[in-house]
Amino acid sequence: MNALPNPLREGLAAERIPEPATMVIFGASGDLTKRKLLPALYSLTRERLLPGRFAVIGYARRPLTDDAFRAEMRSGCEEFARRRPVDAEVWDGFARNLFYQEGGYDDPNAFVALRERLEQIERQLGLPGNRVFYLSIPPSSFAAVVKNLGLSGLVPPPAAGPQARFSRVIIEKPFGTDLATAQKLNHDIHETLTEPQIYRIDHYLGKETVQNLLVFRFANGIFEPVWNNRYVDHVQITGAETVGVEGRGGYFEQAGILRDMVQNHLFQVVSLAAMEPPVALDADSVRDEKLKVLKALRPIPSSEMDSQIVRAQYAAGSIAGRAVAGYREEPGVGAASQTETYVGLKFFIDSWRWMGVPFYLRSAKRMPKRVTEIAIHFKEAPRLLFGRHGGEGVRPNVLSIRIQPDEGISLNFGSKLPGPQMVVAPVTMEFRYGSSFGVEPPEAYERLILDCLLGDGTLFTRADEVEASWSWISRIHQHWQEKAASGVPEALPTYPAGSWGPDAADGLLGADGRHWRRP
Repeated sequence: MNALPNPLREGLAAERIPEPATMVIFGASGDLTKRKLLPALYSLTRERLLPGRFAVIGYARRPLTDDAFRAEMRSGCEEFARRRPVDAEVWDGFARNLFYQEGGYDDPNAFVALRERLEQIERQLGLPGNRVFYLSIPPSSFAAVVKNLGLSGLVPPPAAGPQARFSRVIIEKPFGTDLATAQKLNHDIHETLTEPQIYRIDHYLGKETVQNLLVFRFANGIFEPVWNNRYVDHVQITGAETVGVEGRGGYFEQAGILRDMVQNHLFQVVSLAAMEPPVALDADSVRDEKLKVLKALRPIPSSEMDSQIVRAQYAAGSIAGRAVAGYREEPGVGAASQTETYVGLKFFIDSWRWMGVPFYLRSAKRMPKRVTEIAIHFKEAPRLLFGRHGGEGVRPNVLSIRIQPDEGISLNFGSKLPGPQMVVAPVTMEFRYGSSFGVEPPEAYERLILDCLLGDGTLFTRADEVEASWSWISRIHQHWQEKAASGVPEALPTYPAGSWGPDAADGLLGADGRHWRRP
């Protein structure tokens, strides 16, 4: 008796399977590899979305045998893979093609040794020479590694033709610390790689709800006609985390929340939410429209930065009933630190669609809950009919797109309360991925790694996008630096850990007669 077809399995089978290839992960002894990258590759193997011939080489400075590396990565998959426990049969087949190579990032001889090992593995497994190099390493080593990839012959020049082998490089964030460093890094890596070979990764773009923005906006005739300044009053973007700096005080002191979250993650979300419909769904058509949004960001005049930008640090407080220290008490943080852990922005997009619509964005650590969402606040309907009959329940409609956690979409609208009187009350209509489709969405790194193997750069950031984003953000940092250099002391506001931010952040919207939405 034949088994009934599995729609989910059929859908996965319809996906294009990448060509046989080898992935080399630089920084393989790091936390990202164990928590995200290897679990993502294992999950893709389990879902039969990777080619039958596929190998992984972990590369790092720490001496390690192949077997020891396999054991560490299995431990990571047991703890962090999307589907647990690890399937022993799937793992055994996956682990046979998992290898480790010791080496430094600035030693050309180490890259020659890596090339020889890689060629040996390709011959042994019958692999055609397609390669993906994942740079999960400190940003200071990006340029050196790319240069050595070229000098050692690991990344040959792109070839044409149906049998041409590919070489691609995935580069983690942060890509630069300001406009000048981003431009220099782009210049340096372009000396070895062409732009189509470069995959600047931002894991937010791999999240299912972020991708669904394109479908939600452009495949639904009910929403696209009202997605503009005629119907939208304002837009709120929230990126809140409950965690602090998690032992990375030294790094965060150099970054701050504006660099760490806004310039990359949240501006990518803004560009997808505000873009025009692309002419096609290929990589460059989508990225062309995202770039237009970033270029249309109205620069905040220096005279208005203090009124349109709020920054603060978290002080001691409590998260979920647990006492936590303030930012300046964190290891690696100076007692007089001026680094922001909270930033709130008011800005405008000078495009035909969004002219005059304020965008309010906030991102912070040590907030009451972990949530990332886009909230579209529509203009209020006239209250003429309901002014004397329960009009207090008439509120503007809000469309909320939750990126994490509980990925989904909700719409608030007014409804009559049951009973003899005309009383309006707000109600919510909810859509959640897990309950609606009965499947757990794939991890962001699964989708992004698979897209790179397939040569699809849609969800990766292009060089001009990076520079356009930094161009806008760097003006803010420059303003802060000039204020600090002026010798006029500035007391950075604080907010208790576990709160929704400083009082000044409420004033950012309060001055316009609005208030922050409580996610």
